[in-house]
Amino acid sequence: MAEADGSSAAVNGGSEEKDPGEEQPKGEDASGSQAGGRQPPQEAPEEAGEPPEDGLGPESDGELGTNGEEEEEDTDSMDGLFSLTEDGDRESEEGRRERQTREGGRRAARKRNRPCSGNNRSSSSDDDDDDDDDDEEDHKDEEDDEAMEAWLGAELRDLRGPIWRAIPSLRSREIGRDSHQFVRRVCGARGLVQRLELQGRLERHSGCVNTLHFNPSGTRLASGSDDLRVVIWDWAVRRAELEFDSGHKSNVFQAKFLPHSGDATLAMCARDGQIRVAELSTTQRCKNTKRVAQHKGAAHKLALEPDSPCSFLSAGEDAVVFGIDLRQDRPANKLVVVKEGDKKVGLYTIYVNPAKTNHFAVGGRDQYVRIYDQRKINENDNNGVLKKFCPSHLVSSESKTNITCLVYSHDGSELLASYNDEDIYLFDSDHSDGADYSRRYKGHRNNATVKGVNFYGPSSEFVVSGSDCGHIYLWDKHSARIVQFMKGDSGGVVNCLEPHPHLPGLATSGLDHDVKLWAPTAENPTGLKGLKEVMKKNKRERDEDSVRQVDQYDTQLLWFLMRHMRNRRPQRTRREGADADTDESWSSPDSSDEEEGGPDHVQCMSS
Repeated sequence: MAEADGSSAAVNGGSEEKDPGEEQPKGEDASGSQAGGRQPPQEAPEEAGEPPEDGLGPESDGELGTNGEEEEEDTDSMDGLFSLTEDGDRESEEGRRERQTREGGRRAARKRNRPCSGNNRSSSSDDDDDDDDDDEEDHKDEEDDEAMEAWLGAELRDLRGPIWRAIPSLRSREIGRDSHQFVRRVCGARGLVQRLELQGRLERHSGCVNTLHFNPSGTRLASGSDDLRVVIWDWAVRRAELEFDSGHKSNVFQAKFLPHSGDATLAMCARDGQIRVAELSTTQRCKNTKRVAQHKGAAHKLALEPDSPCSFLSAGEDAVVFGIDLRQDRPANKLVVVKEGDKKVGLYTIYVNPAKTNHFAVGGRDQYVRIYDQRKINENDNNGVLKKFCPSHLVSSESKTNITCLVYSHDGSELLASYNDEDIYLFDSDHSDGADYSRRYKGHRNNATVKGVNFYGPSSEFVVSGSDCGHIYLWDKHSARIVQFMKGDSGGVVNCLEPHPHLPGLATSGLDHDVKLWAPTAENPTGLKGLKEVMKKNKRERDEDSVRQVDQYDTQLLWFLMRHMRNRRPQRTRREGADADTDESWSSPDSSDEEEGGPDHVQCMSS
């Protein structure tokens, strides 16, 4: 449990951790940086008469029993925590001394690296020139640090007061008052988010784990991987109940339980462009998997309709959105081809509005979030788009920006979009076409993979994302301030984040071959140790890469073209044959016949 505690893990293989018995310097803030003057929460003196922050210890109970009155104890407070809550953090004397020492060391290193002059008479003047150059470089470094601080602190708001107080809430539940709201309030409490820590790992896959999905009741967890297999977990006891071959020919990107299906139907998509459905039995077996649609490129995401056990949507890099109804003989129906002008826009993500189930949003290889209404898609009228959103500074940007993931909030009123090598933006889904974002979440890095993003909490109180630096970030949605920062995958990239539907916890995965489970069991709230340095490092790397303008997604197009060319001749030969086999799959006539999709029906052998 302690091995992956986000509040004490070394940052991305950076500086060594302090010895547990070593006294923390006064100038070090709770994030591990030397810039702030705040103390970690565990060292902050408690005010007289106040119980501990979590309000759950024995001392707190005894105190309440003695005084005979109910104290408003706050588990949501962030007193003493560094979360970019101050506009321009105050720097302690020791912090300034350390920074001066580092600058002096850099200056000495620059002098050692300079070539020696052969003219002794000019050495004095050379030293003076060197000192001037050093002063200029130091001044430039200070300006860069100040600009970085200003960027990190921009567009932040004040944290709201606590929405859940532990002891009053527990007492209310004991007497049956508001007991039905207890779990919801606990799951949305900031104090518990700050206590998230690693509980365990689920190990079965032999490749990167690309997808996680809880069933509606939260008792089972489905995972899919590059190893082409899907595993159904009883996550509470950390046991694999079912493992089967997905039937896909390349990386499984998503596997989801269809709602109200009794956990008997699982929809899947993959890099091979296939959309497949697995039929599961009550005896923990996979009966078979069937191909129901075929994209002409990778299919990254599926979108479930909240109340339908037989209907869902798929989106692919071929810019096509399929509506799939398992009750039909030909389940796949092409809803729309997403375009900007006359140019197709490959898709990476799709999501159905949970409050207006006819509306769905897509994102992909440009900067626009597009919303469609299934009832009135007319591609001759604005390419069928109901409305589009985009951050104003990205509308005319020359950088090649993509949307890697988007999700609706619990009530469909807000839409969250994660941009590659940019930030995460929150939009009001009820705003008119072309509206700008309402919140911006900074600090992570989204470059190496198609990164996911999600809301956390029963009322979407938080925003959670992985990062290329291997950390998991949780922002308070309203203030856009980071309230939790945890070390995730040792492989360096966290891609998937799946909150539990009813409990305060989540599952994550990435380049590591396991699934990690997190729960709020830490004794003390996070100190956000090392956060500031990691955020600055992510920003610098992002700025450096933006100069190169390298589009990593071109590799996926290259993969598809090479595969297409390899399979083109055998496919042509089959089409020229007089007695060619007919397609017995469930695929739509719009599906690709040029892409080898593998067998349409696969008999599963569970392990």
